[in-house]
Amino acid sequence: MAYSWKTTLDGPLLSQARGVNSNAPQFNLDLSGVLGNNGCSGAHRFIVLEESMNLTGRSIWQQATGDTDRDYSEACIQWGVILNGPGHSGPWPECIPRMTREGVTTRKLTDLRRFCEEVKDGDIVVLRLGTSSVLAVGQVVGDYEWNDEFGDVDGWDIQHVRRVRWLWRHKGNPEQFKTYALKWGDTTQRLDSEPVLKWLEDLHLPEDAKPSPLEDLPKCTDAEVSIESISGFLFDKGVSSGSISHLIEEMGELVRIAKWYQRSSAPSESETVTYLAAPLLRALGWTPQKMAIEWNRVDLALFNDLPREQDTLTVVVEVKKMDSSCLSAKSQAEAYAKDKKNCDRLIVTDGMRYGVYLRDETGEFDLYAYMNLTRLRDEYTIYECKGAKDALLAMAPEWRG
Repeated sequence: MAYSWKTTLDGPLLSQARGVNSNAPQFNLDLSGVLGNNGCSGAHRFIVLEESMNLTGRSIWQQATGDTDRDYSEACIQWGVILNGPGHSGPWPECIPRMTREGVTTRKLTDLRRFCEEVKDGDIVVLRLGTSSVLAVGQVVGDYEWNDEFGDVDGWDIQHVRRVRWLWRHKGNPEQFKTYALKWGDTTQRLDSEPVLKWLEDLHLPEDAKPSPLEDLPKCTDAEVSIESISGFLFDKGVSSGSISHLIEEMGELVRIAKWYQRSSAPSESETVTYLAAPLLRALGWTPQKMAIEWNRVDLALFNDLPREQDTLTVVVEVKKMDSSCLSAKSQAEAYAKDKKNCDRLIVTDGMRYGVYLRDETGEFDLYAYMNLTRLRDEYTIYECKGAKDALLAMAPEWRG
């Protein structure tokens, strides 16, 4: 990195800055925004030391972060990583034979090789969404690693990991370019877009971009949870043996149905409600009298009492098409529930994955538990929330917090 002085010098301090710049070539002096002292005799503007990008001799990469329907940029920025997949076959390069047997394309293998082998410590990464938005800019730290805790990031299995120290983040306002300024296609590609490169060269970095230790990644744990463990947990919480047996049987049937959809064609949103989400909720003990489909613009509404009205609404369920992002549906579900005083839970789902949000004392909804029927885990460290056992219990009508 290089440093630049920014828009704040006059009087003796300007001379001082010039002196510093002449004696220390690593500092770039930018006086384009220098103003006068606004008539304040003897007053000096303060000096801000700000880092700017030094791209000389560095490889620069663009890294996709999902797509506009399902992106995982928040996980990348939170944990200081870029991710690639599929990663269920294990670490690179040992995974190559299995991936080849599974029919993974040569192009995808080339993409993974680029990510795992060609990206180097110190390289610059631009985190993109689509072909026009930049969400973050960072510097690669260290070598490739594989971490199974990233095996389900809102449905993506992206366990191939590179650590990144983020130097600039969008903070709600991504940098926008013309469509296709960033290349579509492979997850990891060399960046050759002139407008983006020019923006990088001129980019001034905030003070908090100075080098600091990266947060430790979640350790790979044996967090898989068995059906027997789920059964015991629910029984200890007071659920009857008969209800548990019916639930476990229904979960197996739902997995079979979902895998059939994956082999044939994806279900519509209404089919996802009818054949995947509603049957699981029925198995958890919700009765038809206390369930309403497409009620007041809510995909599935659950009630703690009759009649079915706003004052008895206790759970809003937002359903997305299978294999779509479910966690991103939280804002829509929250908008429905916000002014419903007795609604204390949100469930977002694509029929296979379930996120359960609970209302806190401030009225906001926080992620409490997450469950993937095809990858049952006891906890999800990347989301810092509970797993399948607690998700099932929190979705049940008997749950009281």
